[in-house]
Amino acid sequence: MVAAGYDEFSLLEENATEAGLAWSGPPAVRREVVAVGSQPERRLSAIVWGAGEPEMVLVHGAAQNAHTWDTVALALTRPLVALDLPGHGHSDWRPDHDYSPATNAAAVAVAVAELAPAAALVVGMSLGGLTAIRMSAIRPELVRRLALVDITPGTDRAEVEPILAFVSSPEVFASFDEILRRAIAFNPNRTESSLRRGILHNARPREDGSWVWRYDRGWADGPGSGRSTRPEPSDLGHAPLWADLSRLAAPLLLVRGRLSQVVSDDDVAELRRRQPRARIETVDGAGHSVQGDRPVELARLLAEFVATTP
Repeated sequence: MVAAGYDEFSLLEENATEAGLAWSGPPAVRREVVAVGSQPERRLSAIVWGAGEPEMVLVHGAAQNAHTWDTVALALTRPLVALDLPGHGHSDWRPDHDYSPATNAAAVAVAVAELAPAAALVVGMSLGGLTAIRMSAIRPELVRRLALVDITPGTDRAEVEPILAFVSSPEVFASFDEILRRAIAFNPNRTESSLRRGILHNARPREDGSWVWRYDRGWADGPGSGRSTRPEPSDLGHAPLWADLSRLAAPLLLVRGRLSQVVSDDDVAELRRRQPRARIETVDGAGHSVQGDRPVELARLLAEFVATTP
């Protein structure tokens, strides 16, 4: 069994070695759980890096989890918090399967207020970025700087359809090798070892030897499933998030993956119109998941952004 003896933090040395980062032993890292609602199933899980006051909050995209940031966190070498969005990773699934940016933001804000209330930067990738935009509107004191990774409120169906197709089917894989083959086919620019780590963090074995994703597929099953609140791509670009972004008073950074089709030039132009002082960076060799494709470069950009903005 591939997952036998699996320890979620045992793979960090492999992350560091693959990225060319120095390794001096396991970092200070732990799991924390925060109650974000009155119901028993309303708990949000997070990975807390370092022993000091967290300086950054990292929020992943749909169908990912906090471990997507492992190499970024190792490269940053500072205290930070990487969250599991509701319905993802080790966080509880919502009975209504509603993982829209507005719903996510309410839960994430509670966790950030408890775990990282003084963080200098909130980083959101894809759905995590949309969630962070909404959080900046409802709890602006928690978002002193905002970095969006390959996402704007203008993302539409054509731009994300290939990603939705990957994360929404099939529901069950006969073996670990089958799920790995699918991941390799979808991510030709990533190493097999990095994809293997990602699956170990984002999927789990069942007693019969088959594998299923850890995230709640309720959002991904599509209309007519009887349990779907899948964020249709047209919903990702609805006007309220653009309005929230217009009202953002904090410094803003957008990081695009040069190989990604998710953020269009028109999206960038609209973001610049609403936030003229925003910084725009494009990372060569990176697709939508910049943190997975070029984690060290992303860490450099994030550190520089914090160091050079008031």
